[in-house]
Amino acid sequence: MTHAPFSPLLQQVAAIARDAGEAILVVYGEDFEVQRKDDHSPVTAADLAAQRVITAGLAQLEPVLPVISEEARTAPWSQRREWDRYWLVDPLDGTREFVKRNGEFTVNIALIEHHQPVLGVVLAPVTGELYAAARGQGAWMQAKVGAAWQRIDTRRLNVPAAVAGSRSHGGAGTALLQQLIGDDYQSMPLGSSLKFCLVARGAADVYLRRGATSEWDTAAAQSVLEEAGGAVLDLAGEPLRYNRGDSLINPEFIAVGDVSVDWKARLQAADLEAS
Repeated sequence: MTHAPFSPLLQQVAAIARDAGEAILVVYGEDFEVQRKDDHSPVTAADLAAQRVITAGLAQLEPVLPVISEEARTAPWSQRREWDRYWLVDPLDGTREFVKRNGEFTVNIALIEHHQPVLGVVLAPVTGELYAAARGQGAWMQAKVGAAWQRIDTRRLNVPAAVAGSRSHGGAGTALLQQLIGDDYQSMPLGSSLKFCLVARGAADVYLRRGATSEWDTAAAQSVLEEAGGAVLDLAGEPLRYNRGDSLINPEFIAVGDVSVDWKARLQAADLEAS
């Protein structure tokens, strides 16, 4: 891997994500079965293969930390409430996109400290794009294995704004978006945590998510976006936080690139108008 302009730990996690991506692509190139979990969400052999690679890789890092992952049994809140640092992993974010074979799925690995993501890696296995960030080290993108690392930054809010949206979860939130940024905006549908990455690299302005997501869906990409100069806010305008209680379901949120905008005030005004 080309010399990286950031810490050895982030380089190691990026390498683990690359290994997981290779395991995913082996399954992607074959016929595979799709099973359903208890919540009816899909799971494939690729999810499980990536889980094994990531778990083994993180176990080699010092110090060894607890892991929360979509594809592993989660420790009860009675244990998690004592955790100051842990890994938060989605070995294959966007399984629906994987099943559709449209390439819009990712590997997400984040380090959480005191309820905040302080390191994050997001890999798109099909394109090879790898996003990496750590607190105080900036956000970076590598277009493919061996390519030079490029620093990425968010942009000022464009007029009309470009809105990254979910490929598989429809257009919920149109009314709120219109209140926040006006009627005239461009929609950019995309799968998985790649929506955050569009905002982080200045290719989109906002991503609004209405409806449920899990903490492992957002943490790695939140780290990337924050280090690129953006933010992920709940609909009260507060930064998204992790390991807050028994549930691992996020509140609804908006990811933004231009933090010079008073998003909290806009969200409050929209809430008042809606009520």
